[in-house]
Amino acid sequence: MTTYSDHLPSLDHQPYQHLFKPGFVHRRLYIDEDIFQQELLYLYGRTWLYIAHESEIANPNDFITRRVGGRPLIISRHATGSIHAFFNRCTHRGAIVCREPRGNTKGFICGYHAWTFNITGECTSVPLRQGYGKSFNLAQASLQPVARLESYRGFIFASYSKDVPSLTEHLGAAARLIDQWLDRGEKEPVVVQNGAMPFLVNANWKTIYDNAGDGYHPPFSHESMLKVFSNRYGDVDMNYYGSDFDKSPMYSKNLGNGHTFLDQRPEMHKLSAWKRQHVMPGYEVMENALIEKYGEAHALSMLDASTGSGMNLNIFPNLLIIGNQIQMPEPLAANKTQLTWFATSREGVPEEINAIRMRMQEDFPSFGEVDDSANFEACQEGMVSIPEMAWIDIRRHQDTKVGALDPADQLWREPMSSDLHMRTYWQRWQALMNTGATRTLVEAGVA
Repeated sequence: MTTYSDHLPSLDHQPYQHLFKPGFVHRRLYIDEDIFQQELLYLYGRTWLYIAHESEIANPNDFITRRVGGRPLIISRHATGSIHAFFNRCTHRGAIVCREPRGNTKGFICGYHAWTFNITGECTSVPLRQGYGKSFNLAQASLQPVARLESYRGFIFASYSKDVPSLTEHLGAAARLIDQWLDRGEKEPVVVQNGAMPFLVNANWKTIYDNAGDGYHPPFSHESMLKVFSNRYGDVDMNYYGSDFDKSPMYSKNLGNGHTFLDQRPEMHKLSAWKRQHVMPGYEVMENALIEKYGEAHALSMLDASTGSGMNLNIFPNLLIIGNQIQMPEPLAANKTQLTWFATSREGVPEEINAIRMRMQEDFPSFGEVDDSANFEACQEGMVSIPEMAWIDIRRHQDTKVGALDPADQLWREPMSSDLHMRTYWQRWQALMNTGATRTLVEAGVA
């Protein structure tokens, strides 16, 4: 069986090596606009990217537009049910074709010269076509599809390069954890049609990605939020971070290919995740309604499954599954990122369950993400403004010798507060970026 590394040429050209040393990465990786533009080409242009969930385009002729890895896309569903993704850029003069975020249509008309395309991106009409002569080929004017398009259990991924392994190979061990996230409760389908909360963050996308697997910060960054919950409601929510949580059964894990996993389930779901929830609007009313309909045991089982998953699953470089929500960080500039939280519901569950899920999903983006965003921007400001301090520390638990292979899956894990997540994804970053730089030289005839 081939491995991900089989698709990478010899990495004899390593232009970024001087920006790394054991346990540290250089500030330039976060602030340099040239490196950012190279990331869009070498990294985002040469790996699998999460672009949408199938439920976002549930009906024939549904579409959404979205910027992913710097490229504006149209993602659509044909009347036959097939899913398509193509660049939202007119083949004529380069204008953005569709300027609506979502909708239902049989085609798209470019607002500049009215070149027209159907739901799969094929060019169907050009005004005054005779002006292009007999050699003009309408089919060659179609919108350009992405090079590769595959789905895994409703998650749609695209690659802008054909030269990538299969999506299954890319996901690797992360696929099993996607399964676990989806198959909680009675395995009702996940639906991503409940709105989204975007944050425009004045920081590099990697400050956000660093934090996605940072199990060290919660009791400090979110101290005020956790204290409010604790003072009002007692031992609830993430109060298990109040002690030396490195001694807890929670852990950080390297899944390979840059993907990582933080597991809070050993604490959150130790007894009842639902009972750990703090009071929210309708808490008792909806709980009692479910108990009356289904009996206490079944009702509490449904409530436990509807509570935050206790999973932080990070699929490099742009899919973050946190609790019951999906996050997409989209790089806009070296110092600017749009971070979007997508709420999820379950198809076919009692209405009380989805109402509870929504109440819980309002919680952290409203109260916790503001803490995180302030820290992302503070990190960016510090890295940009102080050249005398060039290195960023990612060495936590690098030398404590407390990591071990998990006997269940033979994957490396370390305590919850470890910087294993950062060290893992930076290794994949280097492989992809060095490969991209090497290929560019080869294609230019330099190497």
